[in-house]
Amino acid sequence: MSILLTATGTGSTGLIPMILMYVVIFGAFFYFVLYRPQKKEQKKMNTMLSSLEIGDSVLTNSGFYGIIIDITDDTVIVEFGNNKNCRIPMQKTAISQVEKAEE
Repeated sequence: MSILLTATGTGSTGLIPMILMYVVIFGAFFYFVLYRPQKKEQKKMNTMLSSLEIGDSVLTNSGFYGIIIDITDDTVIVEFGNNKNCRIPMQKTAISQVEKAEE
């Protein structure tokens, strides 16, 4: 509180550096709390999607478990359930978890 009183008492020359300091502090806060964790999660998701292989068991965003049958650039064909005729093409981004096939 005394910083505010001294800054306003001395005129506008003390107020500008204080405002700049707050902008830098809030910018650093938003970077470390919001931006950086989101970039880490995006990088983790990209590495998971790039390591997809045929035969991997996947969980989709809609909650269905399936096995990858075919992979193209941005789509995969996933087989669901015991019925071998239930094969659905979907985007790679619709996959939320991958469990590697055991060799």
